[in-house]
Amino acid sequence: MSVRTALFPVGGLGTRFLPATKAVPKEMLPIVDKPLIQYAVEEARDAGIEEFVFITGRGKTAIEDHFDRDIELERFLTDRGDDETLALTRVEGKVPGGIAYVRQAEALGLGHAVWCARNLIGDKPFAVLLADELLRSDRSPLADLIEVHEETGGNVISVVEVPEQETGSYGIITPGAVDGRVIEVKGLVEKPDPSAAPSRYAAIGRYVLEPRVMDLLARGRKGAGGEIQLTDALAGLIGGAPFHAVVYNGQRYDCGNKLGFLEANVALALERDDLGGDVEQTLRRLLG
Repeated sequence: MSVRTALFPVGGLGTRFLPATKAVPKEMLPIVDKPLIQYAVEEARDAGIEEFVFITGRGKTAIEDHFDRDIELERFLTDRGDDETLALTRVEGKVPGGIAYVRQAEALGLGHAVWCARNLIGDKPFAVLLADELLRSDRSPLADLIEVHEETGGNVISVVEVPEQETGSYGIITPGAVDGRVIEVKGLVEKPDPSAAPSRYAAIGRYVLEPRVMDLLARGRKGAGGEIQLTDALAGLIGGAPFHAVVYNGQRYDCGNKLGFLEANVALALERDDLGGDVEQTLRRLLG
């Protein structure tokens, strides 16, 4: 497989979830009983990713601890014969030397976070996953992007169609030729005014990228919000190599905001055999 490395930018401040995120990384907030970041890691693992790179920041050591072994806890659970809970503590997808951490000393934007991992990428294509976007489907959404990348080469991103009034919150593509769920990307703009948006297809935080993007990010040009935007660098790649988008058609929860986070907790709890019935009854009671 051509794509073996995935980047997880987790250095953000999580201000939308204060005060909870003052001491706890946003990515470690649980969806039911599993940290948000673990869903993204499992998606990458299921797509065949072998090298997991976390771009962290100050106060993010809980992420490192989570993906490490806790020998004392494992021994305690083993002595109790609690094999089921023991299995849950051993986060899957780890291989010796397969996890690395890069420090983003200053939160200068998503593009800057990706650029911070440049020395671990080298000259090979890589994936980027934003843990805020919790995607649920029968197949790993990242696997779909890798499959298209292996067929077409170049860069591949995941998109969904959003209401026109929401286009100002996303990177929006200018679509070209369409082949089923695969759309040629002719242009890409970050957070356009809805009246000027080239389409309603919005990038949703899954990318398979060629390493040349690092050269563009190295220029440090600031875009929307005064930050170094990944979208701007991706726009600079268009025309120099194939660039496609895959329309995602599974369930999506935007856990970057409180409503999406709460929706994800309720939806995933309802799916659980051990919780679903009780959660449904509780919701009915609360709703009168």
